[in-house]
Amino acid sequence: MTAVKKPVLSAEDYLAWEAEQSEKHEYLSGEVFAMAGASDAHVTISGNVFAALRAHLRGKPCRTYIADMKLQVQTADAFFYPDVFVSCSAADAALPHFKREPVLIVEVLSPATAAFDRGGKFACYRQLPSLQEYVLIDTERMAVDVFRRDANGHWVLYPYGPGETVELASVAFSLPVAAIYEDVTLEVGVSARS
Repeated sequence: MTAVKKPVLSAEDYLAWEAEQSEKHEYLSGEVFAMAGASDAHVTISGNVFAALRAHLRGKPCRTYIADMKLQVQTADAFFYPDVFVSCSAADAALPHFKREPVLIVEVLSPATAAFDRGGKFACYRQLPSLQEYVLIDTERMAVDVFRRDANGHWVLYPYGPGETVELASVAFSLPVAAIYEDVTLEVGVSARS
């Protein structure tokens, strides 16, 4: 048997192809990866975070985006669909189909994507000079990890749990963990309702 070689797409070919697809696909170094559907907990957490950030940033130059907006990481030759992200860039505001300069990215973890979100995807995101914070939200327990870039360019972890308030310095916003998990039933079957 011979291995079948996958076709490698350029970023431009990916964008043209993706515009015609009914499902979303992420792109990394010429390879395309289909995105699976999300759970109720995943969608509810994403919606809670998006709604809170959108309300907080209303009337300010920053824009909040949810799962259908692509984010390009040029140095990694990648396009991702973060669950939620914020850009304060005028250049991004002018781009209709993808953004490049987020200050904040939020990924809601699922068992299938958690390792990549914490590892390879975070490695790509760290290449974005504009990025100040990367937030990972668990769907199996009330746990939020905020990675914040310090003045020396190092990423520092700020973990949050039940009863705490998440601090997002990149957008000068505080959000209680309980608000993030409002109306969520954790995927291990424990209710996170407050």
